[in-house]
Amino acid sequence: MRFSPAAIALSLVFATVSSVSFGQMADVEINPRSLAYMQKGEVAQKEGKFELASDLYETALAVDPRNGSAFIALAQIARVQDLPGKAIQLYREALILDPNNIDALAGEGEALVQRGAVEKAKLNLSRIKTLCRTRCPQTAQLSAAITAFEKAPILSAQAVTSEPKVGDEKNEEPQPE
Repeated sequence: MRFSPAAIALSLVFATVSSVSFGQMADVEINPRSLAYMQKGEVAQKEGKFELASDLYETALAVDPRNGSAFIALAQIARVQDLPGKAIQLYREALILDPNNIDALAGEGEALVQRGAVEKAKLNLSRIKTLCRTRCPQTAQLSAAITAFEKAPILSAQAVTSEPKVGDEKNEEPQPE
């Protein structure tokens, strides 16, 4: 008898707490509005309208910050615009949401190659190979980017500037005024 009021109160608390979870979305579901903005962004990106696509992807992230595909799409635009540092940061945001996202790993690897950080890109490549037990297109794509970078000639300031030749000197005599 003494415990009846406490038992009733406790059962009400459990009933209230359990009913709240039924109204929420599952953690893996992305908000449908965010996905709609993603689709509009993809169309704009294919048309070459990168500013509009970026705006739509950022809106998709504002609607649902768990949309890793939006981070990847923004990073792809940053790479096209020759902003590898920004791309790397965006790929890392996607990897925080899903550390095993092969597209994000490959994209980050290519952005790292673009910045000249080939050793870090090779780490991403080995991680992709571990995750992909069979052949993945991302593996071939990142391998090709690394190989192309390693085969490219390294230009130094000396290689770019031409050697002075006889006759290239300026006449240093003072001109009469």
